[in-house]
Amino acid sequence: MSVNIPPSDKKRIVVVGGGFAGLELVSRLKKSNYQVILVDKNNFYQFLPLIYQVATAGIEPGSILFPFRKLFHNRKDFFFRMAEVRAVNAEDKIIQTSIGKMKYDYLILAAGSVSNFFGNKNIEKESIPMKTVQEAMGLRSTLISNFERALTCASIEERNELLNIVIVGGGATGVEIAGALSEMKRVVFPKDYPDMNPNFLQIYLVEASGRLLGGMASESSQNAEKYLREMGVNVLLNTRVEDYTDYVAQLSDGVAIPTRSFIWVSGVCGTEIKYIDGDHLGRGKRIIVDEYNRVKGLDDIFCVGDQCIMLDDPAYPNGHPQLAQAAIQQANNLAYNLKNLGQNKPMKAFRYKDLGSMATVGRDKAVAEIGKFKFGGWFAWIVWLVVHLKSILGVRNKVMVMLNWVWNYFTYDRSLRFIVYAKKSRVVKDRERFERKNHQGQDLFDKKNVENMEAQHNQ
Repeated sequence: MSVNIPPSDKKRIVVVGGGFAGLELVSRLKKSNYQVILVDKNNFYQFLPLIYQVATAGIEPGSILFPFRKLFHNRKDFFFRMAEVRAVNAEDKIIQTSIGKMKYDYLILAAGSVSNFFGNKNIEKESIPMKTVQEAMGLRSTLISNFERALTCASIEERNELLNIVIVGGGATGVEIAGALSEMKRVVFPKDYPDMNPNFLQIYLVEASGRLLGGMASESSQNAEKYLREMGVNVLLNTRVEDYTDYVAQLSDGVAIPTRSFIWVSGVCGTEIKYIDGDHLGRGKRIIVDEYNRVKGLDDIFCVGDQCIMLDDPAYPNGHPQLAQAAIQQANNLAYNLKNLGQNKPMKAFRYKDLGSMATVGRDKAVAEIGKFKFGGWFAWIVWLVVHLKSILGVRNKVMVMLNWVWNYFTYDRSLRFIVYAKKSRVVKDRERFERKNHQGQDLFDKKNVENMEAQHNQ
């Protein structure tokens, strides 16, 4: 096997995905009697709640990343493999990855979610999603590049395309990036581009429902909308984006907005894995699990976090919210159950405890809901800062983020406005060539290959 995992007399748990759920699960299994393997397509953990600040030049990308291998120094019987999982053979307990096949005793799917474009191919092809740090960096370069080009464009029509920013989706991410861009327009744009009228820069936040922050109380939604309107954001409620072609966003009310900055944060769906499909999938392509996070019909495969939907929690009959806290709590409970399985003890059903939710709109402006308490403004903003700073991994990262926040607050400036275009490196080309060579002629259901793997695993 090209994955080169040494044999062990312990049962093997393979965790797919190193996000909130995967990382929590692996950490909780530290003292368990299992061999644990973490598989992720990146070699780092990314703190997704702050990627919008990367996109708006508020913090450095490296401040919200942390290498997996550094997290697990001196950990025994733990292995990390950078790979993308392609398919699952549940019958023979094998996963197919971009670097080869891997045997498991228990498989934990925690690969999270991806942007949901609701079948619109034009939007999927032309829009700018924001689900990863790489996409956030691409958005930052696009925005600043458009600002530069707007200075020398040939017509008013082209200038409008370059300086109109359309954000689709009024959830926490849409609200936060709209607020951050509004602050950039107010305090950065006039200094960087003194020869251009800042009023030319228009920010539109488009939401299909009747209010922002649909997962929060109406009071929080109203506060967020009020803050954004005061900051100059054009909030369009009860409005859908029908299509996006030729740099024009077509809205359901007939309005057409020319823009080259079309940001899509309007929903997510579960990450798809081949052969976990059909009756195993529920709403939003999320994998259906029972109250123990076990994939229904597959005894040795579990799923946690955004990738799964649990319909057995009486308090959440339509599934849990796709939030970090739900993912972390599911992973914590599953780690407990896996330890019990190893000792032939009964498992504990998962029940979600809502610890609250919050969203920041801008300087001194945020909304928060903790238990029965709902509040907004400066105090909510301070709570948001403390909670997110506490959640970032690594002392250095905490310090760097805090320093950036303090600098931005007192100087009204952001010094990370770089345009960096992606270019296919030699490393990427070599990796793709290796993956093609590694998979040439391979078949996930090759019985001879399965038998060889079985023998290696049991040695």
